[in-house]
Amino acid sequence: MHNQEKASFSPYGDCTSCARAGCNCVDCKCSMKIQGLTVEKKDGYILKDVSLEVTHGEILAIIGRNGAGKSTLLKAILGRIPYTGTISYTSHKGEPIVRPKIGYVPQNLVFDRTSPVTVADFLCPNLSRFPVFLGHRKEALEKAGAILGKVGASCGLLKKRMGTLSGGELQRVLLAFALEPLPDLLLLDEPVSAMDRKGTEVFYDLVTSLRKEYHMPVLLVSHDLAHVEQFATSAALLDQTVLLSGPVETVMSSPLVEEVFGIPKRKREQNGNHL
Repeated sequence: MHNQEKASFSPYGDCTSCARAGCNCVDCKCSMKIQGLTVEKKDGYILKDVSLEVTHGEILAIIGRNGAGKSTLLKAILGRIPYTGTISYTSHKGEPIVRPKIGYVPQNLVFDRTSPVTVADFLCPNLSRFPVFLGHRKEALEKAGAILGKVGASCGLLKKRMGTLSGGELQRVLLAFALEPLPDLLLLDEPVSAMDRKGTEVFYDLVTSLRKEYHMPVLLVSHDLAHVEQFATSAALLDQTVLLSGPVETVMSSPLVEEVFGIPKRKREQNGNHL
C-alpha cells in the first residue's frame, strides 16, 4: 500500500490498490482475506495457519514445492474441503460480500474424450436454463461465441467435440466457462500445464488483459517461476503455511525461493526453468 499525504489528491479516492492497478473503483471486483486457514488430515496438517490477502487488480501467485498444499488452498477457497479459519470478501468500499462469484480453471479436466459433448454443449447450460438435450437457443450460442472471443478463441470451436480440443483450446474453453458469470475472483490451478511455451505466453497475456479490463483479483498456482516473475504482481511461498509473501520481485529474489527450489535466481533468469 502507498502512503499518501493528506493534502494530495488521488483519482482513486482511498483505494490504494486501485491506484497501483490503474483502474476505476466503480468497476472493481472484490478483495479476499484469508486468516488462520488450517486443513487437517489424520496424521497432521495439509495447511496450517495460512493467512493471505489479494486485492482487486492483482495477480497473486502461489508457489512452492510439490505437496506444499497449493491446490488444497484453492479447494478450501472453493468450499470443496473442510477447514478452520476464515475467508472473507469485501468490495472496494470495504463492504462485506457474503456470496462472491468465483471462477475456477483447473489444471486439467477429467472427462470421457470419446463423448460426443461439444463445446456448445459445455458452455450453453451456463448461459441459459433451456435444457441442453433440446438443442441450443440462438441467444445462448451467440453469447457463448462472444465469450470465446473474449478469451481469444474462435466461435468455430462451438461445434467441436470437447475430446478433440488441443490443450490450448481446452484451457481457453475452461477460462471462458469460468468468466460467465463474470467472477469476483478468478482461481487458476496450474492452467498451462498442457500447453507449449507459445500457448503458455498467450494464455498469461490473456489473463493479464482480463485482469486489467475487469479489475478482478487473480489467484494463480504455478510451478513456472519465470512466468510468475513476468506476469504476477505479488507472490506467496507456501509450504503448509506461508513462508514469505509480498511484491513478486521481493519474493522471487529471496534466498528462501532459491533454497526451496534449489536453483539460483541468476540461473533461473538465464534458462527460464520450469519447476
